[in-house]
Amino acid sequence: MDFKIDNLQYCNWSRKIFEINREAGLDAIHVTIVYHEDFQELREVIKNWQKHFSENSDLIFHGKSFKDIEKAQSDSKTAVFFGFQNCSPIEDDIGLVEKVYDLGCRFMQLTYNNQSLLATGCYENIDSGVTNFGKEVIKEMNRLGLVIDMSHSAEKSTIDAIEISEKPIAITHANPSFWHSAKRNKSNELLKILSDNEGMLGLSLYPHHLKDGTKCTIESFCEMTAKTAELMGAEKIGIGSDLCLNQPDTIVEWMRKGTWSKSENYGEGSKNKPGFPQQPDWFLDARGFTNIESGLKKVGFSKNEINGILGNNWYNFYKGMN
Repeated sequence: MDFKIDNLQYCNWSRKIFEINREAGLDAIHVTIVYHEDFQELREVIKNWQKHFSENSDLIFHGKSFKDIEKAQSDSKTAVFFGFQNCSPIEDDIGLVEKVYDLGCRFMQLTYNNQSLLATGCYENIDSGVTNFGKEVIKEMNRLGLVIDMSHSAEKSTIDAIEISEKPIAITHANPSFWHSAKRNKSNELLKILSDNEGMLGLSLYPHHLKDGTKCTIESFCEMTAKTAELMGAEKIGIGSDLCLNQPDTIVEWMRKGTWSKSENYGEGSKNKPGFPQQPDWFLDARGFTNIESGLKKVGFSKNEINGILGNNWYNFYKGMN
């Protein structure tokens, strides 16, 4: 079986978006359900998702293991896997790691741009690496089968996490810095270490992560993918689009500033990058997977490699999560 998986979306969820994902043939999506929420707020977010599942049961259901990806394809639905872009729901309590797992979360970033109790984010000037608490949390995440995601983390912290974790980690949504030098994108050295330790990279379609932003061409993206495959191996690459469909601009400011800043000029939220950027015209939503498939073929990927990048590689990664 060949699967299609988008391993990061953060949309303003509606039936229309679930229909688009089905039209795109997505068997699974990893969705961000938390940025800065604490544990109690997480519970409220999950209640909202339970409503989505109930009202759209013909399109989506809550995914918790690789078997749910198989079930989704069999039933012509999309399995929805929960993830956090920050560690805020576990607060400072190691016991909450198991509780968030029991609530159905399967991915958690150790940081979101800034220093957390666990590690350093990519916007900090000094990267002190994974903290003592972070080491304990990684151990607990490994025990449970909760994937360590370092998409927004600084370089030393990411390498630390790869080396500390007894299971492969993921960078669910980022691109290589050799192509575009955004703070969030990753160095060749880091990507090689990730690959050597069986980790996965989800290539991002978020314009701030793309060379030439909204004007990025499909040819440029696919050429970058080919060079990344030379570095990591095609089997370690997937898609983590970071789609934020129909989100109001107030949300992106909240994502960037959280509850810790009143600044109007911080990081990606600075005045020269206000609001959500427009998607490139070849990836306006998940139906753009078809354009990526065609583009990857043109740059020389085999059918098996293309199927891997579009979903099978993530499926294999999910298979090793537990």
